[in-house]
Parts: sequence; C-alpha cells; structure tokens
Amino acid sequence: MLSILVGHSFFLRFDAKQFDRAKPYPPLATLQVAELLRRQGHQVALFDAMLATGTQDFERQLADVQPRVVLLYEDNYNYLSKMCLAKMREAACTMVASARQAGARVIVAGSDASDAPEIYLSAGADVALRGEGLDVLPALLRRLEAEPQLPGADLVAGLGQPITLQRDEAAELEAPAAWDLVDMERYRAIWAAAHGHFSLNMAASKGCSFRCTWCAKPIWGQRYQQRGAAAVAAEMAELKARFAPDHIWFADDIFGFRADWVQRFAAELDRLGGGIPFSIQTRADLMTEAMARALADAGCREAWIGAESGSQQVLDAMDKGTTVAEIHQARERLRAVGVRVGFFIQLGYLGEGLPELLQTRRLIEEARPDDIGVSVSYPLPGTRFHEQVKAQLGAKTHWDDSADLAMMFSGSFGTEVYRTVRDLLHAQVDLGRLDGDARQRIGHELQQRWAALVASVRPALALAP
Repeated sequence: MLSILVGHSFFLRFDAKQFDRAKPYPPLATLQVAELLRRQGHQVALFDAMLATGTQDFERQLADVQPRVVLLYEDNYNYLSKMCLAKMREAACTMVASARQAGARVIVAGSDASDAPEIYLSAGADVALRGEGLDVLPALLRRLEAEPQLPGADLVAGLGQPITLQRDEAAELEAPAAWDLVDMERYRAIWAAAHGHFSLNMAASKGCSFRCTWCAKPIWGQRYQQRGAAAVAAEMAELKARFAPDHIWFADDIFGFRADWVQRFAAELDRLGGGIPFSIQTRADLMTEAMARALADAGCREAWIGAESGSQQVLDAMDKGTTVAEIHQARERLRAVGVRVGFFIQLGYLGEGLPELLQTRRLIEEARPDDIGVSVSYPLPGTRFHEQVKAQLGAKTHWDDSADLAMMFSGSFGTEVYRTVRDLLHAQVDLGRLDGDARQRIGHELQQRWAALVASVRPALALAP
C-alpha cells in the first residue's frame, strides 16, 4: 500500500475571468482516479486546487500528508485543462518541484503532460503519463511499491515497454468519484452566494468521434465511450440524495448522442423519482425533433451548441460537419420544447475575413441564442490546425488564462479587433432579449458600433497583400 497525494493544478484564483464567474466544479476525473486508487488499497488524500489560494496550500498539505507518491492528475472533463493555460502549467511545475523536494515520487497526467512531457520531467516529475494513463498507472504504482528507490531514469524507461493489463473499459466508464474527499459545502457556499443555487458536475461519456481540425484529443483519442443510461440516472439520483444540488452540468463533449439513449435516461430518472435540471454540450446536426423532446423530458434546461461560425465556408474549413441551416434548426427545435440554447463561437479561424465575421453576426441576430461563449482559434498541439499555423507561432504558444483571447498566429485581424467583435456579439445577444423602444434605441447604437468596426478594418484589408 502506498500513501498517495492526488491533486491537480487548476487554481480558480489564477484565472480572473473564471474566478469572477464563480462557477467552480470539483475535479471529476481527479476524483475518479482517487477512488480507483483507494479501491486498489492505497491510502489516498486529495489536494483540490480549484478552491485553493495558491501553491503554498499544496506545500502545506504535502508536509501534513508526507506521501510517498504525488499524482497530479488533471481533470480531463474540464475544457480549460485541454487549453493548457500558462498559469496552470507554471503552478503544476512548482508543485512537482515541491513534491520532489519533499522526497515524493511524482507522476503527472493530463492534456499538457501528454503534449509536452519534457516540461514536467524537467521540473522533476518521474513520469509523465500519456493519454488517460489508466492502463499503466496500476502497474506503475506496483513497481513503486516494490522498489521505492528505483532510479527515475529507469522508471521512465520502463514505461517505454509494453505493459499488458486486463482492461475493463466499461468499469472505467462507471468509475465512481471520491466525493467524500471534496469540501462540498465550500463549493455550495460559493455557488449560492454568486448565483442563488448549487450546481454539480457529471459525465455520461468520454471523448468525441468527430474530427474538427482544431480540436485536440490527447486523452481519449477519437473514441466516443458512452455509459449506460440506467447507470447515469442512478448516479444522478445518488448525487441528489447525498448533496441536493439544484443543477447538474454534464461535462461531456457530446451528451447523449442518440435520442433513444436520452429517452432511456429520461425513463429511468422518472422510475427513480425524478432527476435534477441539467445543462449539456451537443452538436447542431444531432438535434432531431426526437432528441430535443427527449432532452426536455429528461430535465435538460440548457444546451450549448458548437456553432463556431455563421459562415459555411469557415465551418467547412474546420471540417465541422455541420451547416448554418442545421444551427438554426437546432435552435428552433430546442426553443420549441423550452430548452435554453447557448452558442459557442470561434473567431479568427483560417479563411475568416470581414464577410465571414458579418455572417456570424447575422447568425446571432437571426437565431437569437439565449447566451454565447466567444473565443478565438487556439492552435492546440496534435491538431491539423496547429500543423497549418505552427510556422507562425512565436514565443507565446499558450494563453495565460481564459480571458487572454490573444491571437497566436497571423489571422485576418489582430487581437484587439477580435476582442471588439466578441463584445459586439455579446451586445447582440443582449439586444435579442429586449423589446419595444429599448430594442430600437440600443439596436441603432449597436449598428453604429458595427459600422465603426467595419470602417476601422477596411483600410487595413485594402493594404493587405
């Protein structure tokens, strides 16, 4: 049996935008691994960076626990972890160094560790696991338990050899989380103070089988692994009984996928006495009338669609596999059953010029989503998009935090233009909520702001080669 301190490096306080949003979720994948290790007989403690003040909190817990092994296992369900924000990478490396100085063996796992293991090994990690790591982690811990003084170089080399394990992927999908290690009341207090309700997170699947050119998949690859509808319903019922959340955020890249799965999920929730209102992420081309109705029956209150752009040319360049017409149709089908709709919008992709930006504005104006999230294209390692622009990347290869919104390659416009477009698109959504004189007055002001933006960028476009 090993004493293991399991943690992650997503510090909410290190991201001003997310800290102000005050919507923290426990690190689900980290908690699942913690429970897995407990069931294998290890003594496990949790360092939850989400609500920590800084890395000094980790150092204090390190001194209290004095673990033989530190496992920094990032929450693979947190989309911000996939972006490998620079502040979080710096924090992780600081924690690795502290753990090694305290005499612990250090294992790291996550998107950034998969993409850039040398960063973490240089900081002092013994091993940087690639992908999810669940296939090699048990064998690795057995080696450490048998030979705690095994040289680090030999330990890393050992992972280069095939390790054959009997994997039960269904069991991994149904892995419970170590919820008892979380300070749940602190999460509840933050949510209640900022929003008047309490939200928890779940996952009904892992991965995504679609092939958008800009989406990195260092953890689960191209696989889409879906849990059983009855098991997901049972977990929701358990969370309802234990913690009484008012809302659930499903962190899946794609929730449900098929209407019949969602229908079974809804029926099972009904059999168990009712579920919890929830929000999801999905794709426009999956939103059939049957899917929309099944989501509403199951308790879905909000669906976020990866709309990305109002330009079909940009969608095709992304290999998104959806059409602008499908985005409008999905919006209408969800509106018809009373489900709120959010659009994820991505600015600055290759081939997007002023006409395409204005087409995205038209999409927001006509579809009138209830909310939007706006980003600029982020070249993630391992993607076709990254290969297309890597020659243009300079010293800045990661955003500092989620509010950075900086262009890291040569797009049609600079960072400030895209930040202005972001603000205008949000104002367009706000306008969609208004009626009467206020809508007319503010709509006129917004038209003037768009006209000013267009006038400011046209000279630069005329001078472009």
